[in-house]
Amino acid sequence: MDYRPSTINLKSFHFPAEWAPQTAMWLSWPHKEASWPGKLDLIYPKYCEFIKVVAQGQLVRVNVGDPQMEAFAKQQLQIAGADLSKIEFYHFPTNDAWCRDHGPAFLVNYDTKEKVIVDWGYNAWGDKYPPYDLDDVIPTKIANHFNLPVYHPGIVMEGGSVDFNGAGTVLTTTACLLNKNRNPHLNQGQIEEYLQKFYGVEQVLWLGDGIIGDDTDGHIDDITRFVNEDTVITAVEENKSDENYNILQENLQTLKTMRLLNGKQLNIVELPMPDAVVYDDQRLPASYANFYIANQSVIVPTYRSRNDDKALDIIQSCFPDRKVVGIDSTDIIWGLGSFHCLSQQEPAV
Repeated sequence: MDYRPSTINLKSFHFPAEWAPQTAMWLSWPHKEASWPGKLDLIYPKYCEFIKVVAQGQLVRVNVGDPQMEAFAKQQLQIAGADLSKIEFYHFPTNDAWCRDHGPAFLVNYDTKEKVIVDWGYNAWGDKYPPYDLDDVIPTKIANHFNLPVYHPGIVMEGGSVDFNGAGTVLTTTACLLNKNRNPHLNQGQIEEYLQKFYGVEQVLWLGDGIIGDDTDGHIDDITRFVNEDTVITAVEENKSDENYNILQENLQTLKTMRLLNGKQLNIVELPMPDAVVYDDQRLPASYANFYIANQSVIVPTYRSRNDDKALDIIQSCFPDRKVVGIDSTDIIWGLGSFHCLSQQEPAV
């Protein structure tokens, strides 16, 4: 059903910041060979290490296609030493693994302790990778299983394209949300209205382009992330001859002009980019900004780069109450995404 923003009252609900307490992290078990051609088997050790670390502080809920996939997943997780008592499996088949984009958007009302799910439309980043019919219905399947209200805005939106400060502001990019392969019938103002109504935000801040190699047309979670209500960490490229240099400098200058709802300027922490990761003659969208904020830890992709340790130190300085854990994502990034792209948080109420 296509709800118009004006007909929905979600004013008492909002999408929390990622550092807010979480009940669980949601994943969709990777199984699509075409997403990691020639490398699918190589990603499981690091993927399971990711799960192992997060499960030390919260539940991990995993969509799997069938009992055979669940058995395989448990085998891989046991090899990694993960605590299976903290990992739940749901037989909700998917086309692919990118749960940030096809998974449920949980909104909460902390006063009433209520939780709802918003099921945005999903078209695999502009119909790039059909089929995606199974992925598109995942949020509603989860809502029905947990008996949660579910809302369908009726437009395409991906979790990796938006980042929240938990205080009324969402950060996104024009390159993605204004791309004609998503919602060609909507202009920027109309898209802002949907964001405000269905994410419970008051302010939309727009950056420009994403990094080279990003097949999502510029997701925010590869470039700039909120780390508290008024601070962002943003990727910058030090090498002026690198293709990402001008893109990221432009985003940095735009961030400096932004003001929050209270009129404050953003605090900006600069985060280096890794050395270029190239595989099969393809520049991959390797970025340290694609980290996942869990209850007890922050899991950061690393790339066997000279900047790995520097990036981990910078991110650790932003999260003094959590342990920053770097996990090698050199094989995972061949799928054109990393830990944040693969996951979606379920907030606690």
